[in-house]
Amino acid sequence: MIYQNPAHGPAARLTSAAARLVVALAATVAAVFGFAHAALAADATIPVVAAENFYGDVVKQIGGARVDVTSILSNPDQDPHLFEASPTTARALQHARIVVYSGADYDPWMTKLLGATKGSQGSPRAIIVAADLVGKKAGDNPHLWYDPRTMPAVARAVSAALAAADPAHKSVYDANLAAFLVSLKPLDAKVAAMRTRYHGVPVTATEPVFGYMSDALGLDMRNLRFQLATMNDTEASASDIAAFERDLRERRVRVLIYNSQATEALTRRMLVLAKDSKVPAVSVTETQPAGVTFQQWMMAQLDALDRALAASAKP
Repeated sequence: MIYQNPAHGPAARLTSAAARLVVALAATVAAVFGFAHAALAADATIPVVAAENFYGDVVKQIGGARVDVTSILSNPDQDPHLFEASPTTARALQHARIVVYSGADYDPWMTKLLGATKGSQGSPRAIIVAADLVGKKAGDNPHLWYDPRTMPAVARAVSAALAAADPAHKSVYDANLAAFLVSLKPLDAKVAAMRTRYHGVPVTATEPVFGYMSDALGLDMRNLRFQLATMNDTEASASDIAAFERDLRERRVRVLIYNSQATEALTRRMLVLAKDSKVPAVSVTETQPAGVTFQQWMMAQLDALDRALAASAKP
């Protein structure tokens, strides 16, 4: 809306008393519109961009109705490694007050996008990098959300960023954070129980997606060089392939864990061999499925692994 300056418009031809009245009325209208704008701003949601939808889910759980979350990677049927940023992604980042991403070179396109986009004028942009919160860097396993330490750290950072952007609702974010941390306790209990039952049990995987959780469970993860080659889209050595096949054929491992979002030819070959050798295969994903929370997603995968390990122990 454009307001005409009274010094140059029809008000300049009024008597001085009338002019003063117009100015006073204009000031009153401006004050009313200013109050309305402030009220709208107080009710407006906080735009947040999460590179991955599991971080977006955490933001929603902490922010509730106070946040408008855009998750960039959200399709559990798509290989995240093939993602390409779009103009829509850039526009969302342009308006975001808070940005959350994994780091540790899992989503390097985020660094480029953030460098190419600036936050909205007058609205400083808070950037939360999960890797920085848990002390991980490029070269470490980048699948940080499977580390039980990651989401509590991300949730605390999100709560702090929301409170800084919207101090009037800090108590809401504090309460939601407390509820979120409590909601993780069943997962912690599940991990502890499985660690007691399966500590030292040999397993294998086509990729290191589940690596941090495997460590938390105390499993003996085999064929790590093969997994790294798959993750980095390089060719596994003949000896590493042979070792993997031998582990399956001779049932030296109790379970095969595979990334169902990236089933290349070699992965499919190992899945067939596992089935023929009666080694249970357990699917994990890099993206949170639709219609579930982060907690439900993790628990479902732990339950599936628990069942597979228990079944594989039977003669």
